[in-house]
Amino acid sequence: MLSISATRIFFLRSTTIRLSSSSSSLQFFSNPNRTLFRPFLHTSFKPLPSSFSFRTDHTMATSNAKSVHDFTVKDAKGNDINLGDYKGKVLIIVNVASQCGLTNSNYTELSQLYEKYKQKDLEILAFPCNQFGAQEPGSNEQIQEFVCTRFKAEFPVFDKVDVNGDKAAPLYKYLKSSKGGLLGDGIKWNFAKFLVDKEGNVVDRYAPTTSPLSIEKGLAEVVGC
Repeated sequence: MLSISATRIFFLRSTTIRLSSSSSSLQFFSNPNRTLFRPFLHTSFKPLPSSFSFRTDHTMATSNAKSVHDFTVKDAKGNDINLGDYKGKVLIIVNVASQCGLTNSNYTELSQLYEKYKQKDLEILAFPCNQFGAQEPGSNEQIQEFVCTRFKAEFPVFDKVDVNGDKAAPLYKYLKSSKGGLLGDGIKWNFAKFLVDKEGNVVDRYAPTTSPLSIEKGLAEVVGC
């Protein structure tokens, strides 16, 4: 069965597209009437193979992932880290920046949450990102020094990533597809937070302006205390 429930197909003025009745391939034809914009569904096609699917904004790795634990990321030194190693841990995944107006409060409160709940299986995974106001311009080494020196943060800070756009890290494509924001899936600014349960499921998403301490109640429920 062909399902097009979540994907829109747009037809250009000079081109139409149809599914061939003799195969599962897509065929393109010139539209002699350039003033018409008429999408149509050809009713005499054979069902597409089960392996065929219309793709939206997500990569193959993202679409096949069943949980956060299916992803591998880079640490600050470029080493591969399998997030499956965090099975059994509750995670807060957050995109961070060193020069943002939210930096001091978020790093301070995240450190407080980590100190309080690290013995109860909480891990905080911080991903530097320079996409918002260019507020994370430093190298991984400079970011690590800033976080450790100024905030004494004990939770890991990973390799710098993109969280929006075509080059967004696959992990972030998955997070956004699992929990959209109020104004769409895109991350809006530094310090957007995702709460992930011990099985790797995204259970909540918090806006950049939501303070870490204000999510403690939801965190405690997921941790189980």
